[in-house]
Amino acid sequence: MPEFDEKSITAAVIARMSECKDARFKQVMTSLITHLHDFVREVRLTEEEWMQAIQFLTETGQACTDRRQEFILLSDTLGVSILVITLNHPAENGTAESTVLGPFYWEGAPELPRGSNLAEGVKGEPTFYSGRVLSADGRPLPDAVLDIWSGDGEGNYDMQLGEEVGMKARGKIRTDEQGRYWFRSIRPTFYPVPTDGPVGRMLRKMGRHPYRPGHIHMIVSAPGHASVTTHLFVAGSEYLDSDAVFGMKESLVARFDRHEPGVAPTGERMTTPFYTVEYDFRLRPLTTSAAA
Repeated sequence: MPEFDEKSITAAVIARMSECKDARFKQVMTSLITHLHDFVREVRLTEEEWMQAIQFLTETGQACTDRRQEFILLSDTLGVSILVITLNHPAENGTAESTVLGPFYWEGAPELPRGSNLAEGVKGEPTFYSGRVLSADGRPLPDAVLDIWSGDGEGNYDMQLGEEVGMKARGKIRTDEQGRYWFRSIRPTFYPVPTDGPVGRMLRKMGRHPYRPGHIHMIVSAPGHASVTTHLFVAGSEYLDSDAVFGMKESLVARFDRHEPGVAPTGERMTTPFYTVEYDFRLRPLTTSAAA
């Protein structure tokens, strides 16, 4: 009967996949097993530490609900999400850069007319967003969709405010024939990622802060083009240089101009100060392989 020492066990585990028919799966698992075993050997992992790791992953799964994805948060805070995004969605020829989806995306946001107030009844400083969706070569893209979401002016997402709240500060806007979009929401502020679960405990143990700079999320898509999951970051926001999920991209930092009470770009009269921000998104064309 074969016996394995700390070196031979790795090759033995990999050899058990000799009948695997999925070449890509075999490649990924071979690399995973190799690096995992090397990690255990390198740090001389103790049984107690391994059980703590298993308990941590168990609690991470138990913290997941239909409104909270603790594993995405774990991936984000370890820099894995942005690494995968950077490898798979390179920005080319000035096209919009991708960044993390985050744990608060909610499918099924309502489609609203251009100019709508996505943040009706939401705390925060009113902000009017506008710009264009363009192809890489600068052609306007009509009927492009911006799937938009953000927290409120205190950094709280609707998912964090109780099931009775429903969707807030979310909506889908389509561009017009000239590729233009415009809508109203709020000026995002910095906020902490959820820290009441296992990922929060991990961050505290690491000596790390949990904050993200102020940003609004968008998934921008158009027929014949690669969709992009991205943000607009507020220029001058705290934590731009130390985003807890490593998602900040300089090309996505936008200027939010402050205006005194008066007539907004939509024609409505504002009785409080408000902000405007303008940003154009350029999308990469779909490749033949991606379109298939």
